[in-house]
Amino acid sequence: MSENFWLVLAIVLYFGLMVAIGFYSWLQTSKYDDYVLGDRGLNPLVAGLSAGASDMSGWLLMGLPGALFVSGMSELWIVIGLFIGTWANWKWIAPRLRAYTEVANNSITLPSFFENRTHDTSRVLRFTAAVIIIFFFTFYVSSGMVSGGRYYESTFGGDYLTGVLIVGSITVLYTFIGGFLAVSYTDVVQGTLMFLALITVPVMALLSLDHPGDIFSYATSNPYGPWEHGNPSYFNMVAGVSAATIIGNLAWGLGYFGQPHIVTRFMALRSPAQAASARRTGTIWVFICYAGAVFTALVSTVYFGQKSESVTDQTGYETVFLDLARIMFHPLIAGIVLTAVLAAIMSTMSSQLLITSSALIEDLYRIFKKNPNHTTLLVLSRTMVVAVAVVAILLAIHPSDTILGLVGFAWAGFGAAFGPVVIASLYWKRLTAPGAIAGMIVGAVTVFIWGTYLSDVIYEIVPGVILATAAMVAVSLATRPKPGTDAEFDTAAAATDYALAHPDSTFDDALTAIEGNRGGTTAV
Repeated sequence: MSENFWLVLAIVLYFGLMVAIGFYSWLQTSKYDDYVLGDRGLNPLVAGLSAGASDMSGWLLMGLPGALFVSGMSELWIVIGLFIGTWANWKWIAPRLRAYTEVANNSITLPSFFENRTHDTSRVLRFTAAVIIIFFFTFYVSSGMVSGGRYYESTFGGDYLTGVLIVGSITVLYTFIGGFLAVSYTDVVQGTLMFLALITVPVMALLSLDHPGDIFSYATSNPYGPWEHGNPSYFNMVAGVSAATIIGNLAWGLGYFGQPHIVTRFMALRSPAQAASARRTGTIWVFICYAGAVFTALVSTVYFGQKSESVTDQTGYETVFLDLARIMFHPLIAGIVLTAVLAAIMSTMSSQLLITSSALIEDLYRIFKKNPNHTTLLVLSRTMVVAVAVVAILLAIHPSDTILGLVGFAWAGFGAAFGPVVIASLYWKRLTAPGAIAGMIVGAVTVFIWGTYLSDVIYEIVPGVILATAAMVAVSLATRPKPGTDAEFDTAAAATDYALAHPDSTFDDALTAIEGNRGGTTAV
């Protein structure tokens, strides 16, 4: 049988599993809160893997190995920044955000949390946050569609638009059916695929080398890829890299605090105490995946330098992982490994679809429609998943540098617009609604302008976060917090501390204990 037959079989099996998980999640989704946030019932293992999988796109398996293959270890600064950001996000944001979103009128989206946290009655804060989410994520989802089309085109030699429609349709189908639970459960499968692929591919390639130890020296003095005489600075992390570039790459870690599709997993945990277990799962997964990507690049410098095979992508060398997978394994196994790239694309895209749908319904529609019933909200949320996907597909039909360029600073946009506000919401009692609005607008606008005209100076998240924080603090100090925010802030902080000190307790236990102490009784 032909290679394409086995590759198609692997992809069909994968798609079938995704749809089956969607139907399973549908059986557990009976009300609106289930669809948007899984009714806060996510266990830490699922949360940890889901956050990681929804974070990583095809960049992890294609972009990062390609960059390391060409440029060497100077590309590691961004990996260091992202790893630190992952750990810090789980450590300091996850437990308190889980507690505070429930204390603040059971907020189930980031914009609704900002509004409830500051007691904003104007709806301007919630509206502004929702618009930022819808704008950036619509283009982000479109980028995923483009990636799916390119994947189909390069893997099967098929039509680009057909690939866009196939990948987009399957992603929309399981997201439409099962909502948050489907996205989270499929993330576990997709994260596991990515994890196993990033271990097995470089290991098998390493074992095929005559001298495996060459991976730590070969690239510096031997021809490979774009280097006719080797890259003498391959293992030097600072060679040819300016201080501004290093700072900018490390600053990628700042973006984690404001990514809606990641922090939503924190809000869905059963208890703040489970953030510790989820953090261990998530950070170990991320560390091993990054290590696999690094070793894929290292092995590739030797393998493609010594063997007769060549890298398909002779420009960015972003197919080194895909090429090794095809060479190392039987077509069926290679097909399963190659679905890891598809998994990376689809896991990110499904999370973004759901967050954008939630912003449209929970944070815009409910501003104008008071107290709609749960059935209406559920139907509208599913409808918006399809609507956003259709717009994204239309944008993906003729992809342009402008659309794809927006994705490059979407991370910075969310990091600058939402990151300072998230941190201040959880740790600064003095935050006000006007301050949060000012911070979001200044952060988003700074990233947009800087990313368009000054991106060569330093990564736009750096000035974005600095100016957003300054605006947020200045305006908050010039205005007054609404009555009641202090008491909620103290309750959320105390509930978090109690939950972390009593890991076997539920969040309701923490709230009961706090109220008991305030009432003069002894907390258990």
